Order: sequence, then C-alpha cells, then structure tokens
Amino acid sequence: MTMSRAVRIREFGSPEVMRIEAVDLPEPGPGEACVCQTAIGFNFIDVYQRSGVYPLPLPTGLGHEAAGVVEAVGAGVSDLRPGDRVVYMNAGVGAYADRRNVAAERLVALPAAVSDEDAAAVFFKAMTAQYLLKKTHAVQPGDVLLVHAAAGGVGQILARWARALGAYVVGTAGSPAKCEIARAAGCDAAIDYSRDDWPQAFLQATGGRKARVVYDSVGRATFLKSLDCAAPFGLVVVYGGASGPAPAIEPDLLNKKGCLFLTRPSVFPHNADVKTFRSNAADVFAAIAAGHVRATIGARFALDEAPAAHRAAEARATTGAILLVP
Repeated sequence: MTMSRAVRIREFGSPEVMRIEAVDLPEPGPGEACVCQTAIGFNFIDVYQRSGVYPLPLPTGLGHEAAGVVEAVGAGVSDLRPGDRVVYMNAGVGAYADRRNVAAERLVALPAAVSDEDAAAVFFKAMTAQYLLKKTHAVQPGDVLLVHAAAGGVGQILARWARALGAYVVGTAGSPAKCEIARAAGCDAAIDYSRDDWPQAFLQATGGRKARVVYDSVGRATFLKSLDCAAPFGLVVVYGGASGPAPAIEPDLLNKKGCLFLTRPSVFPHNADVKTFRSNAADVFAAIAAGHVRATIGARFALDEAPAAHRAAEARATTGAILLVP
C-alpha cells in the first residue's frame, strides 16, 4: 500500500471545490499498472465535470489524461514493465494525482522522441483531432474547413493537421492576438468571432465558398452562425461548448440551411476498444513524427494549483495546452 496525492471534489461548483487529499493506493491488481505521473493534461471537459454540466457520481476525482512511468504491474500484464514511459487519455476520471493504478490496456507506450510533458499536452487533444479529421469526416484535399477556437489546444492541432491533409482552413478565435496564434498554427486565414459580422468575414476569407465541415467547440456563442457557414449538404460538428451548450434547434432548420448534417461526437466512443485505441494512438504518434501535430504548452501549474488552472482556462487567459505538474 502506498499513498497518492489526488484532487477530489465532493460537490459541484467553482474551482474552489477541488481539494488535494491523501488517498491509499493499493498494489496494482490483475491487468493493472501503477503509474508515477510526471505530467497531467488539462482538458475543458474537466471544467464541465467539476461544475456539474457533465455530472459525475460524487465524490470523484477529475482529469482524463496523463503521462508518466510504470512503477509496478499486476498479474497478467505482459506488455508493460516497470520503467516504461506511458500515456493515457481514456482510463476513467482521476488523472489529477501523482500516482494511480490504471488498466494496462488503457496505456500506450511512449516513443522515445516524445517527452512526458509533450505527451500529456497533446495526447487527448490529438486523439480528439484524429477522430474529427479521420472518422467524423475524412478530410480530403481541397475541403474548406471552419475551425472554431483555433488558438486553443485542440484547435491548433486540428488546423495544422488539416492543412497537412490538403484542406483550406479558416480558424476563429476570440481576439486579434489569438487570431495571430491561429495563423501561426497553420490556418490559411483567421477571424475574430467576437465580431458580430464574423460569418461575413469567413466568406470573404474563402472567396465566397462555404465550409464542407464546421468544427465547433465553442457552442452557444457560435453554433447558430456556424449553420450559416456550412455549404449545402455540409457537416456541422459540435464537439464542445466553451461558451455554454449549443442551443436546441428544430430539425427542419437543417433543411432550410441547406440540408445540413449535424453531429455531436466525443473521443471516448471512438477509442472504446483497445485495438482501435492503440491504432488511433499510432496514427497520432506518426503525425507527431511528421510535424503535423506539435505540443504547444501555454501554462504549467502545480497539482495544488488546479483551481488556478481551471480559472485561467475559463477566463480564456491562456493559449495552447495547460499542464498540471505533480
């Protein structure tokens, strides 16, 4: 039995509901590995779960993604051994901790060229981009894409990877400074969605062409106008809600806007079985090796500073990825 320092919540609410607790950590059971975590990734779903937008059974830990070193393995684990560097993003909540036991089938060995911090900074986000670009819609050369929040962690990965696939990418961001970050991440053009006329600016950037796919992680503030930016028979993908949930619509509106398709996917069903998960992870590591996916770390916080990390994310005070460092 060892001890782990872990963030726990006993009620939903503001960042202050997060508390560090000492937790007894048993030896890894059959099929498990104990991971000493060196870098923990922050994702906006952590905010939704902490605040109760996506409620979890209480009390609960938080966090889905981390990298670290295997300390011990349980019975039946043959593909990992102590000392192996690993990363995960689909092992259940509880990544906000310095140690945890994880099902070995949810761990992926890290290539030597990928650091622990880079892995924790991009793995969840890159796995999200992977299914959006390869499964939700198989991006083809010449596709016009609209990527909201293109200065954020997922947005930057989406933009750069989509460009590598031959798409024409227009990104949005919430300020002129963040638009510059979106351009640096690979967007052919970037527009400020805090402007009321941003859909007109989008059409100006594309020469009047609408988007084959709109990737919308902003939600309430952008969704209805996103529908106006999709080409006939185009696809609107709502995969987050940084400004709040997207408003409900009547299905007939999709017909009126051009026989549009609308989907609300998430990363976990796309990686539910171990074979698919590891195949998708290999695709991500190949994209990292090719330079299509890069780790852009915007801020680091100690594990004890998890509330400050959440406040910074909710205030959109950072760009790129946020890391918690145990």
